[in-house]
Amino acid sequence: MPIFDHLFSFGPVRQFLWRCWYPNLTKRLQSQDILFLNYAFQTVPAVNLTLDPSDEPNRACVQLYHHVASQTDLKNKAVLEISCGHGGGASWISRTQAPASYIGIDLNPAGIDFCRARHTVKGLSFQQGDAQDLPFPDQSMDAILNIEASHCYPNFLGFIAEVARVLKPRGHFLYADFRFRESVPEWVQALENSKLTLRTTHDISANVLRGMNINAERNQQLIRRCLPKPLHSLGLDFAGVPGSRIYEALKAGKLSYRSWCLQRRDVEEI
Repeated sequence: MPIFDHLFSFGPVRQFLWRCWYPNLTKRLQSQDILFLNYAFQTVPAVNLTLDPSDEPNRACVQLYHHVASQTDLKNKAVLEISCGHGGGASWISRTQAPASYIGIDLNPAGIDFCRARHTVKGLSFQQGDAQDLPFPDQSMDAILNIEASHCYPNFLGFIAEVARVLKPRGHFLYADFRFRESVPEWVQALENSKLTLRTTHDISANVLRGMNINAERNQQLIRRCLPKPLHSLGLDFAGVPGSRIYEALKAGKLSYRSWCLQRRDVEEI
């Protein structure tokens, strides 16, 4: 198995990358005003989203958030995003979907500092928090988003249990991430065995691959400009540019990228 595959197979390695790589990346990218750390999304035909001019450069990344978040109505809802990155998605949803409140949490303190300084939107706030130990009361959120982050969590089952705990009965978990093909059955089983009921799921690998192609040139230039040469290979994998290991794995069908809409069961159903 290639070394990159191991990065997503062992909890301690994922934890190390999260605690060391992401804060370092945030500090290096702050001056570039990078608002999205996720891959992108492009349908055929293209999604006809009307964006503000300030959002247009990030259209492909916004489209991934739109695909995931639009699976339920977030208007006037209490929304939590776990692993909000640099807050671009949190800002866009807060401005366009009219939730009553939107809290973005992330384990990366540098990322949270960036979000607080960069995004000033009514009802939107950010705080540091652990996906596997959420700092919120039971049944306090109407919807929880998690986009392209859970593969980094050492304890995925603990994460799903926390999502179920914090969601209100009938609340929605709006989720997207990727796994290597051999890990997909275990991934699906963990979700099926949770206190969440599956509403919809989609294999969006082809859409994400198109999004990667759209952002490829910009991401390549960014990595080479902001990271020292010894980190280029890891950075290009992180950015998912053509020729990188993660891009080629997705293109070859070795990696599956999926979106999900799950719903917290009523108390009497559990």
